[in-house]
Amino acid sequence: MRDLHILASTEPVPPEWWTDLARRVRGQIRARHYSRSTERAYLGWIRRFLKAAGRRPPQEIGAPEIQQFLTDLAVKGCVAASTQNQALSAILFLYKEVLGRDLPWFDDLVHAKRPVRLPVVLSESEVMRLLDHVEGMPRLMTRLMYGSGLRLLECCRLRVKDLDFDRQEITVRAGKGDKDRQTMLPAAIAADLRRHIGRIETLWRRDGRRGYAGAVLPTALERKYPNASAEWAWQWVFPATRPYYDRQAGALRRHHLHESVVQRAVRRAVVRACLTKPASCHTLRHSFATHLLERGYDIRTIQELLGHVDVSTTMIYTHVAKTGGRGVRSPLDR
Repeated sequence: MRDLHILASTEPVPPEWWTDLARRVRGQIRARHYSRSTERAYLGWIRRFLKAAGRRPPQEIGAPEIQQFLTDLAVKGCVAASTQNQALSAILFLYKEVLGRDLPWFDDLVHAKRPVRLPVVLSESEVMRLLDHVEGMPRLMTRLMYGSGLRLLECCRLRVKDLDFDRQEITVRAGKGDKDRQTMLPAAIAADLRRHIGRIETLWRRDGRRGYAGAVLPTALERKYPNASAEWAWQWVFPATRPYYDRQAGALRRHHLHESVVQRAVRRAVVRACLTKPASCHTLRHSFATHLLERGYDIRTIQELLGHVDVSTTMIYTHVAKTGGRGVRSPLDR
């Protein structure tokens, strides 16, 4: 089955009032500093919902249409509970935050019950087999994700200033939830990472001679510090192989390596390593937390390294770790 989120972003738009509505939705999302991925997802679901409701303005749509849309997603689309809840969140955002309507029947809309799933975790030997089959720049990135517990986009968006080799620390800027945190920089890859940084510096200097603009800066820092984008400290640790044209700057820039490059490299490595588990880039983060827990590290420390707000999120790894109550031996093994 085709992914419904992709369908939502490629279907024809509703009538002419959609342009103004989309602008208002985008404005409210950005005023709250939601991520761009959330913006794309919400706009996609709102567009799909309005199309399913007969391309009518949202002011003319009520609870029956919303409930029918969510039911069709579950029954006909067979989507996961998280996908259904994301669609509902987008619709509620439209009515409450954009249109300013907080109707009593909003409380009667049913949120899908999310099942409790255990994360996919690789053993240490499986992780090594996987990493041995990753090539190129993704090889260093996957080792860093496993060794530091980074999410894929956090790894892609690392800048040179975020690495502290002396303290063996990595500072994750604007991670999930727009939060900063610090995690360890594995000593095992420090030398390889230093050599990689040297090659990137050579590339950065060559780009400067070619007249490329520096790395794009977050938020409004480029206006506050006009020359900072050309400074070495702000450059991407894992830059893209090809530049792109930035219309706003009127020059060529080099973005960070796209996350899909790493995802494809990991998928190929899973096949080559003959792993039977459905491993992905995020599996390396799960394995990082589980292996630390198995070695006796405090769960609060692991929570801080992962950047979880609530320790209950980190507690899921106690169900897959070979320690504590779940580490008991079978009576057959005696």
